[in-house]
Amino acid sequence: MQKFFKLEEKQTTIRTEFIAGMTTFLTMVYIIIVNPAILSAAGVPFDQVFMATIISAVVGTLIMAFGANYPIAIAPGMGLNAYFASVVASHGLSYQAVFGAVFVAGLIFILLSLTKLRETLIQAIPPSLKFGITSGIGLFIAFLGLKMSGIVIPNEANMVGFGDLHQPVTLLTLAGLFITLALLARNVKGALFIGMIITAVIGYFTGQLHFTKVTSIPPVPVFFDLDVAGVFTHHLYAVVFAFLLVTIFDTTGTMIGVAEQAGFMKNGKLPRAKAALLADATATTVGSMFGTSPSTAYVESTSGVAAGGRTGLTSVVVAGFFILSIFFTPVISAIADLPAITAPVLIIVGCFMMEGLARIDWKTFDEAFPAFAIILAMPLTSSISTGISIGFITYPLLKLVSGKGKDVHWIIYFFGVVFLLQMIFFPAH
Repeated sequence: MQKFFKLEEKQTTIRTEFIAGMTTFLTMVYIIIVNPAILSAAGVPFDQVFMATIISAVVGTLIMAFGANYPIAIAPGMGLNAYFASVVASHGLSYQAVFGAVFVAGLIFILLSLTKLRETLIQAIPPSLKFGITSGIGLFIAFLGLKMSGIVIPNEANMVGFGDLHQPVTLLTLAGLFITLALLARNVKGALFIGMIITAVIGYFTGQLHFTKVTSIPPVPVFFDLDVAGVFTHHLYAVVFAFLLVTIFDTTGTMIGVAEQAGFMKNGKLPRAKAALLADATATTVGSMFGTSPSTAYVESTSGVAAGGRTGLTSVVVAGFFILSIFFTPVISAIADLPAITAPVLIIVGCFMMEGLARIDWKTFDEAFPAFAIILAMPLTSSISTGISIGFITYPLLKLVSGKGKDVHWIIYFFGVVFLLQMIFFPAH
């Protein structure tokens, strides 16, 4: 084990790697509760999503461990799970058809990861669009948390309004939110997970959380009957592209960030990049076959790096903890059924995703407006793909009329035309 993961060369030990893996797991374990909660609301069986979440996390994280030897964890991404649910709800589609879109995106993702096209795509898309997309998704999932908890409710006059603070679920959400915020402010490791546990304890003693047992025999994972044909029948091309694009940005950005923190980058390049990039692409494809939304590298991996993790052994430990969690289905299912426990996580993660706003050039209008349009459109239309489409249409258009058309990569023009045609002639339905 020491020789395989090159522990001596990386100046680390088995003990350090174990602690790092446990730290990373604790900071991201909320996903095994939040992901099933979101996707089960779209009609996907809870046990199916729960097992699919763990399977995709284990597959992706182990590929990262043994293929790239990096302490980076993979799991279904926040934001795209909420987008999955919104596509099912707003377009009246079967979740099998939307999983078909995830599967197609995963296959394209694998092909892109084996070539230089993935790097070309990342370099071609301007920072304002990248940061706008990430920030828009942040607002999207934060808004979802506010709606789930009853803090924001439908309002005939203004579409949305402030909720009733006397409702038990809303009160518990606010309590959980402030507890978690306090933990984060104190830099407590695993603050999101600990906040959920404390909120669950309060919910249990106030009669809002009910479960009869803590452990059980794990549910049997089942292959989904994917409706790949539905991708073409329902014109879900923008949905496929949204899954693909966001996962590419999210994973690549996270990998680079973690690699820089750990000192893996050499001359601006990431060694063993192909193996690392294949981890999330494979996890996305496998996850769709069992019943979960796209997977991505987790920025929470930085907590494990901060704890000393430097090799894939850290990732093996993370995968091991994910496997152990399958025996706690009853309590996880009960927690996921109470929105007050998961909503604070959505709101806070939404805040984390707004960081890129500071890196948008707001003083240059043809850079600022496309980002603004994306950020505005995603939560208001409940569609990540619509926000991306608007950004890709307005960016090249504004650059052309401002005399900067040559500064725009041909890929942006191509997708701008494709999205415009899609919105006019082939709207998702």
